[in-house]
Amino acid sequence: MQRITVAKGDGIGPEIMDATLSIIKAAGARIEIDEIEIGEKVYLAGNTSGIARESWDIIRRNKVFLKAPITTPQGGGYKSLNVTTRKFLGLYANIRPCVSLHPFVKTKHPQMDIVIVRENEEDLYAGIEHQQTDEVVQCLKLISRPGCEKIIRYAFEYAVRYGRRKVTCFTKDNIMKQTDGLFHQVFDEIAQEYPSIENEHWIIDIGAAKMADTPEAFDVIVMPNLYGDVLSDVAAQIAGSVGLAGSANIGEACAMFEAIHGSAPRRAGQNMANPSGLLQGAIQMLTHIGQADVAEKVQNAWLKTIEDGIHTYDIYKEGVSTQKVGTKEFAEAVINNLGQKPAQLKAVHYGNGSTLNLPKYVRKPAKKKELQGVDVFVHWNGEDAAQLAALVEQLNTPAAQLSMITNRGIKVYPDGFPETFCTDHWRCRFKPAEGEQLTKQDIIRLLQAADEKHIDVIKTENLYAFDGKPAFSLGQGQ
Repeated sequence: MQRITVAKGDGIGPEIMDATLSIIKAAGARIEIDEIEIGEKVYLAGNTSGIARESWDIIRRNKVFLKAPITTPQGGGYKSLNVTTRKFLGLYANIRPCVSLHPFVKTKHPQMDIVIVRENEEDLYAGIEHQQTDEVVQCLKLISRPGCEKIIRYAFEYAVRYGRRKVTCFTKDNIMKQTDGLFHQVFDEIAQEYPSIENEHWIIDIGAAKMADTPEAFDVIVMPNLYGDVLSDVAAQIAGSVGLAGSANIGEACAMFEAIHGSAPRRAGQNMANPSGLLQGAIQMLTHIGQADVAEKVQNAWLKTIEDGIHTYDIYKEGVSTQKVGTKEFAEAVINNLGQKPAQLKAVHYGNGSTLNLPKYVRKPAKKKELQGVDVFVHWNGEDAAQLAALVEQLNTPAAQLSMITNRGIKVYPDGFPETFCTDHWRCRFKPAEGEQLTKQDIIRLLQAADEKHIDVIKTENLYAFDGKPAFSLGQGQ
């Protein structure tokens, strides 16, 4: 018996959760439930995180969390509970199966059967943003080796566990050579450990286009956070409907399962909502807790119900559907089909429910780290990069000499083009002269001299080499 935490959420959340629980209990799910309250009511009571401390304690104790959609109030500094939960509990892997239900649910892609494996904790979703000048704000994109290794290994282990043939990696490492480059590098390293699984890499833009046009070309796709967020919704929609998709959020200690759609408050209390997305999340939960037998029974009954044409309003279509039903009636139909399998849709078989083999991350030996320069970012309202260079070159010392200025990443000095549009945010790169060595004390002296000359430094970034390999980007145009 597994004790789980359940939150019924807001809007249509309570209705679809009641329907989902009724189905999995009827199928014999071996669970005990602790219910907590989260979402709009908690937010409006003054808790900006949308969840009480004692609820966190229950989630952490049970380690398995089945969550209905919630409403985050607009404005007021309220934080997304989904993002908070994923980060606090270390839920690094977001798993979204996207399968066509053709011809019973409309889709242009009848052969589609892919799984999006999305990194869940870092990338631009670290949420580290700053306004630096009147005209420029920044968002830091953080990609770590542990984050890459964990999510990529999960993708390959998932492929092994569920009999998948191929894992594809999507990045934009032709532009972001350090961050996305690390993700691609780790993918290539880990792929070598799984010779029975085909592997490939696509640049995200053409990969996304291919997925939207020919999704049957893919099987398991692993991606950094932002790309995975966008493309998992695209994949769910082109498979048939976002409303039919569920997701698992997996960590080393805890896991959360949910629908990918929102709380749809306009449909609340009308017995109209389709519980399928949350039910799909619950099916993933059952396999996670070792109850694959129950998960298989529920999924096949759900497929049989879809195949029978018993549909809620969102997927109902004259000539295909046989009966339009409400939330409760749909759940009853699935329950009546327990023990049966679809005749036309592909029945599932989850095997013995063995868990994925996911070793803890082991930190690699430290590399030799060498300081090779410093980027000094300056707020300056002029337009001629040569004028700024004349000002900044007054800071030159043998250990730190101006070598380049960029604006929004584009080299504008030396040899810039007058056609290049510049904002008030300038990157001035200093590197040591031949035979000199830059130290952090040299950087401090450089910043002191800049302050004395009223040069508005807004931040610095040290330029390092690791084991002799430069680990920083060139300016565009260099």
